[in-house]
Amino acid sequence: MSAGDLPPYAGRVALVTGGSRGIGAAISRTLAGAGAKVAVNYLHSEAAARSLCASLEDAGGVARPFRADVGRADQAAALVEAVGADPALGPVDILVHNAGIQHSAMAHRMSDAQWHEAFAVNLHAAFYLSRAVLPHMRAAEAGVIVFIASASASVAHAGAAGYIAAKHGLIGLTKALALESAGKQIRVNAVSPGLTQTDLVDALSPPERAKLLRITPMGRIASPGEIAATVDWVIRGATYSTGNVFHVSGGVAMG
Repeated sequence: MSAGDLPPYAGRVALVTGGSRGIGAAISRTLAGAGAKVAVNYLHSEAAARSLCASLEDAGGVARPFRADVGRADQAAALVEAVGADPALGPVDILVHNAGIQHSAMAHRMSDAQWHEAFAVNLHAAFYLSRAVLPHMRAAEAGVIVFIASASASVAHAGAAGYIAAKHGLIGLTKALALESAGKQIRVNAVSPGLTQTDLVDALSPPERAKLLRITPMGRIASPGEIAATVDWVIRGATYSTGNVFHVSGGVAMG
């Protein structure tokens, strides 16, 4: 097989946080299908992570599950180290921070624990993971980081103050890391989904779902695969883009 016949991500190692279900699983499948060796991070869904990795390997890919609470600095660093030490994988070339959490509570009723958890998973984890992967990427003068943000960072809605604030911060972090890393040919971008068919959406009541559809100009819910396709394009197609936010929200975030 000539170099031109190799899959797009041949020889590259991708770490996908929250990679076992929903958008994360779709991203893991997309990257593995294009030749990446994929580290699938999970916290609670071990069975789903192992099942996904088994299916990816049955299809001829390389995938390994890794449990870690990436909102904790020690576990995020240990995760990156474990992926790099795995003989089937190696140092991370592509980081996709997809893990996220949202608590439904008005600000005056939101607990300290809910507020801090929203920032730990949605924002702090992005920093911890980036801090861990950047030394390798900077030495190699190559690498891609993609943060999964949210249309909520552009169009606020009631009952999610912690989530919205953390996602705003994630976009700021995207721009800061992009500026610091551009000279080393490392690209850092964010993909900002709108209403997507995930466990969170499945749990919505019919009135809640109808309300969200009303504010979505395209009038439908995205599939996880549509978000994954955008992430794939940002990684291998948007080669001269860094510090940007790519909206995949059915028109919610237009402005």
